[in-house]
Amino acid sequence: MEACYVCFDACLAEEHVGMMAECIRLDRLCADVCEFAVKSIQSNSPFLGQICQLCADICEACGNECKKHDHEHCQKCAKSCFRCAVLCRKMAS
Repeated sequence: MEACYVCFDACLAEEHVGMMAECIRLDRLCADVCEFAVKSIQSNSPFLGQICQLCADICEACGNECKKHDHEHCQKCAKSCFRCAVLCRKMAS
């Protein structure tokens, strides 16, 4: 979640921000769903498996988009997203 917020902010400051639109959109979506997953874990939601699976899918999509960009913040975000996707899939099963 934090890596996505950092990437989101840094992408907005890039010179060609229009080229970063999909990265920005997925950063925000990923951060939001990660926050929701954390709250679901904390409240022991009966839908935790489905929420974690959705979180994993969105994290993977965000990671795939971020890894397309050479910016350091995008590369760090991609690594964090892929790591989160693996952990969320473990929790979903």
